[in-house]
Amino acid sequence: QVRLLESGGGLVQAGGSLRLSCAASGNIIRINAMGWYRQAPGKQREWVADITSDGSTLYADSVKGRFTISRDNAKNTVYLQMNSLKPEETAVYYCRVREFRGDYWGRGTQVTVSS
Repeated sequence: QVRLLESGGGLVQAGGSLRLSCAASGNIIRINAMGWYRQAPGKQREWVADITSDGSTLYADSVKGRFTISRDNAKNTVYLQMNSLKPEETAVYYCRVREFRGDYWGRGTQVTVSS
């Protein structure tokens, strides 16, 4: 079993920045891709960014140039640096980890961007 713990959410003004973290723990064999998703009130969960085991990154068009995903393999941790945040990006942000035996999701961390 793999457990994920997200942190770093909070309240920020429009144009501000936040850095999210997601630490994986438990019986980890090998972590492949790690990523972030978000779900705004009344909307479906959407993909934000992914990072592979070799460090390749992919971003949703809506966050390109403002968000940066990174990972520390030694700590089994993935980060999401979010800059120039917009009010419409208020959402619960979820971490997803693709481990050798399956996919795991965190419980989410709330990000609120005030206008």
